[in-house]
Amino acid sequence: MARGAAALVWAMALACGLLAALPATIVHAQDRLRVVATTSDLRSLVEAVGGDRVAATHLAPPEADVEHYQPRPRDVERLQGAALVVRVGADFDLWFDPLLARTGRAELQRGGARHVDGSRAVALLEVRGMTAGPGDGHAHGAGNPHYWLDPGNAEIVTATLLEALARIDPTHAAHFEQRRTAFVERLRAKAAGWDTAASALHGKALVAHHNTWAYFARRFRLEFAGFIEPRPGVPPSPAHLARLRTLVRERDVRIIVRQPHEPARSAELLAAGGPARVVVLAASVGAVPQAPDYIALLDHNVRTLAAAAATVFAPAR
Repeated sequence: MARGAAALVWAMALACGLLAALPATIVHAQDRLRVVATTSDLRSLVEAVGGDRVAATHLAPPEADVEHYQPRPRDVERLQGAALVVRVGADFDLWFDPLLARTGRAELQRGGARHVDGSRAVALLEVRGMTAGPGDGHAHGAGNPHYWLDPGNAEIVTATLLEALARIDPTHAAHFEQRRTAFVERLRAKAAGWDTAASALHGKALVAHHNTWAYFARRFRLEFAGFIEPRPGVPPSPAHLARLRTLVRERDVRIIVRQPHEPARSAELLAAGGPARVVVLAASVGAVPQAPDYIALLDHNVRTLAAAAATVFAPAR
């Protein structure tokens, strides 16, 4: 018996020692705020502000069309224990509302104390009265929803997240504010290099598959002269592609942009037989391996465009 008791005491001491050696983020993981975002981009911004005080996840996979995301049963389970939910808004993630309703938690619904709409303080582009019926693509009447692709808007969104996190966890408000300040400083430092890299594309016309890049284009002074989709979510007709081929020729379009999940065929047809090149950019964190977080996402896109420009606009020898 004495030997068994001694073994038990030794085992307990060993366990305590191992726990003491573990990082605080693991030992106290249960104390972290569980945050569920609709997209990987918002999850990355939550992590930028919250750091080890949050355990953030996202619902829609970054390599898919988020607007057409089909929620899964486990998504409701993930929301049940959330301390905060964060959405893109601007009609981008309308599928989120039925999910939230199924939780039965009033504070998670629109207008609730633990519901954050990232678009709340952002000046949206392309706001217009617009409806979408069957086969008519996405409803973008609330404005173009891809606002996170402007780093200036990331500053606004992280300020909104700071307010929400500090409100529900006031003990760590100073920690959240410090992290957001550091994130904004890093973002602004990188932006100087991005501006220089993007300058190679000033005055050049581009074509994209989907109208994803309005905020990115405004920030970096790019011009998207046309889109393969005649309306968001609507596949191109042969007549529309013929008009685009004329535009590509007349505007000397050298770069055609698509995302990894978008079909390649139409973009390749437009580029065939001419100097244009198809460039794959990522609109979401994690859509390509080179974009594991928000700053890396923008860095990848600007650098990829600049590298393509150096090739297609190089002087003929």
